[in-house]
Amino acid sequence: MTLMISNDDVTRLLTMPDTIAALEKSYLQLVTKESVCRPRIDIQIPTSEPGKVYQWGSMEGGSVSGYFAVRIKSDIVYEQDYNGVRTQEKYCGKPGQYCGLILLVDTSNGLPVAFINDGVLQHMRVGADGAIGVKYMSRKDSHVVGMLGSGGMARSHVDAFLAVRDIKRIQVFSPTPANRELFAEEMRAKHGIEMVVCDNPRDVYKGADIVAGLTDSAVPVLNGEWIEKGSHVLNVGGRGQPNWGVLDRIDTYLRFGSAPAPWGIPELGLDDEYITWAALPDSEHGHRLKKKNGRGHGSPIPDKTISLADIVEGRAKPRERDHVTYAERGNLQGAQFWAVAGHVYELAKKDKIERVIPTEWLLQDIRD
Repeated sequence: MTLMISNDDVTRLLTMPDTIAALEKSYLQLVTKESVCRPRIDIQIPTSEPGKVYQWGSMEGGSVSGYFAVRIKSDIVYEQDYNGVRTQEKYCGKPGQYCGLILLVDTSNGLPVAFINDGVLQHMRVGADGAIGVKYMSRKDSHVVGMLGSGGMARSHVDAFLAVRDIKRIQVFSPTPANRELFAEEMRAKHGIEMVVCDNPRDVYKGADIVAGLTDSAVPVLNGEWIEKGSHVLNVGGRGQPNWGVLDRIDTYLRFGSAPAPWGIPELGLDDEYITWAALPDSEHGHRLKKKNGRGHGSPIPDKTISLADIVEGRAKPRERDHVTYAERGNLQGAQFWAVAGHVYELAKKDKIERVIPTEWLLQDIRD
């Protein structure tokens, strides 16, 4: 039987510490070449509605540990202005509905063993990335977090930060007052932590050991002028990369790694976070939602960049207390899903989840 694992199942079974451990294992296996992945691939096709694009996204990877996974997304994507902020929105079928699935395969026999809704797992794996960056790059006595954003990513990152540091205070700002107040109330109740709701984004940075931009903004939201010495910085949203005002402040930039080049074709090794193919790429009708002729960001300041391999193999210099550090995953999304989905599947089997489909429905007797 092939398991059908829902977001509710993932919420019940998966913990943040386990997610962090699964991702660290996967990233270290990339260093030893025991696992493999490719960058995210996007296909964009303009719709008949101006400003809206159909986007198919996929990423995949696997390991000698026994699992392979492909994560697929099917979205209508567009941008809009909200409370003075440019945000990127998406839906599948209708607003508020989404299609994101993970197909997990057993590499010992090739059988599809699970389909998993990716919503909760997606937030968990991004939060875990933030925690890994904090674990390796922030000061060990980091206690105060400055947070821009109060949505799902903010919630998962609170869980993640608490798993690796003794966080005592979170200062939060987001454009909608009601949203940031609700977020603060929930985090106080869940974690018993001091929550400070800021009416001015500048106040988020004051005294913050960790500064996190966690938004669905279509443009960068972090302000480099406000980052204090000794801070560790991370960013989700804003097209995936901070602006140069932030990058100018960074002393050490941790990029976990880059997907390996295809076997035997080293010249095709890319550090781009995503690669996009588009129908009608030059037409006005084909609103790209990405810079014309632009690429998914790679390593923006290579002279200050280190990798997880540099850290675990002892090549990276220790962090200086007043240095500003930054961390991001790189184009390793494909390496995440086999690791976390494989762990969820093992937990689901023990839990005897009953939502299944016959595996033979996915098989055939005609050789392809």
